[in-house]
Amino acid sequence: MKAMQMFKIALVVLFIFGGLVGCAKPVTDDQANVTQPDMSQQKEVKVADDKPMHGDAVPSHDKMAGLKRINFDFDQFTLSAEARSVLGENAKYLSANSGVKAVIEGHCDERGSDEYNLALGESRAIAAKNYLVSLGVSAKRLSVISYGEEKPLSNGSGESAWAQNRRAEFKAVN
Repeated sequence: MKAMQMFKIALVVLFIFGGLVGCAKPVTDDQANVTQPDMSQQKEVKVADDKPMHGDAVPSHDKMAGLKRINFDFDQFTLSAEARSVLGENAKYLSANSGVKAVIEGHCDERGSDEYNLALGESRAIAAKNYLVSLGVSAKRLSVISYGEEKPLSNGSGESAWAQNRRAEFKAVN
């Protein structure tokens, strides 16, 4: 029995180590000073349907069912005054449409490792969710997912494109 437990532990360690090595991505000099996002506020992560993309960009959920996207500053998941205003509008829409649930998608620009960007995208989605809950939207109607840098709105490089990609999108589901 003890040998079987040791075997299981060894498999888990190999799986984790193999995943970390397989996902590693070189860090450039301008990425080296990026700090890890604070994950202490995170509570719930659910996976949404991942549909294939066509063309150069992800379809906008901007106007889908009255829900609008919000944007973030570089390496941040704090909500700006503009983002809080948009989330207020989204909360009004959700309050007026009690049968609608929403998936909040966190997105990042291309800078940083895959792991870092998934964590940051998750923090962005959770920040938006927590603010909507503080405005009276039931947490049971909201779920979050992070796509990190995998679904850019703009495929360009440079601050203009990166600013568009640092966002949270809202997808209405029934």
